[in-house]
Amino acid sequence: MYPIDKIIFGDNQFFGINHMSQEKAQQLAEKFYNNSSIFKVYNMAFDCGIRAIMLNSNDRAKDICKHFISNKSKYPDLNWYPSIPYPHKYANLVSEKGIIPTINEILFKDNSAIGVLGIIAKGSSAVLSKDAIKLMKMLIDVEMKMFRGLNVKVIFLQNIITDLFLGYEIADIFYEYCKYIREKYKVLPGLITQNMPVLKTKLEEWNIEEVVICTSFNKIGYLMSPDKESYIAAAANNDSDKYQLMAMSTLASGAIPAKEAYNFINQQNIDSVVFGASSKNHIEETVSLINIKKPKLCTY
Repeated sequence: MYPIDKIIFGDNQFFGINHMSQEKAQQLAEKFYNNSSIFKVYNMAFDCGIRAIMLNSNDRAKDICKHFISNKSKYPDLNWYPSIPYPHKYANLVSEKGIIPTINEILFKDNSAIGVLGIIAKGSSAVLSKDAIKLMKMLIDVEMKMFRGLNVKVIFLQNIITDLFLGYEIADIFYEYCKYIREKYKVLPGLITQNMPVLKTKLEEWNIEEVVICTSFNKIGYLMSPDKESYIAAAANNDSDKYQLMAMSTLASGAIPAKEAYNFINQQNIDSVVFGASSKNHIEETVSLINIKKPKLCTY
């Protein structure tokens, strides 16, 4: 399993997402109303040495991808970590149109780039047979269309999907997802979760290996189920040849000072950190503080 980037630049700040403060989320949404503001921050991150991007597959992500594809010669060494699907997009469509019209909207609208006839043939079979695996593969193809032409290293399944199927212990979905990502896209499959200890245990039980697990990991146990201690123990015993661990929510949406947060993170047996920031000072500070290593002893 090839190694993932140590530091990855996230995107929550660009789309008005802050789990602790609705007011701050609104401020971010206003700040990044124009895509030009987003590209300025990306350039700041690149100036600080970051060469990896995690991006949710929402509607604005299409324009971001188009920008980088059109200017690929200016960014020749960027690695991409798509996160699919963007759940709010589908939730809004289902609320507005219903389930079946939503399937038609997503699967059969403007898909010439991936082959209309192929999509329709696969889609008709899947819808008629209610084959969830085929539908899943089709949705992956639709979501990944915007990333075509970029250097993708890992394709992540969003935590709302991962944890739903984890709760029902549906091994086939995980197996087929990981297999499809490897075979069709020739990259590593990734799973985002808010219950890393259970997910890792189940993947081991199901013999699904060479997976990147992205999970909340921070000093106060924010969005870490069942608790921080379980995460530390699971990470300490992890074999990175089977499961590379990527930490997100390291600052707990601003509840932990950066120096304190990364002093904790640097002691853990993790492989990568994804973080978002909207100013050069915050990006520089974070990059300077992250010093991921494999500790001999992991302390609580």
